[in-house]
Amino acid sequence: MASTENRVRQLISKNLEVDGSAVDASIDLGSSLSDAGVSSMDVVSFARVIQDEFGIRFAPEHCTELQTIGQLVDYLDANAA
Repeated sequence: MASTENRVRQLISKNLEVDGSAVDASIDLGSSLSDAGVSSMDVVSFARVIQDEFGIRFAPEHCTELQTIGQLVDYLDANAA
């Protein structure tokens, strides 16, 4: 099975676009999706994709606490089924 990081990177490149181009899967783990130019509406939609893919639910406070892609990966590693 692919690592959590690789799965998240694949989901980013398959589900997110900025100005009509897919977000590069090699995005820095210290970056946020908004740093990459992803709209807040797309970030909310992407949270749903992550929830479905990893079988978890985010509490509202988690969405604001997870500032970077690396923090998301760490959260998923600790909480996903």
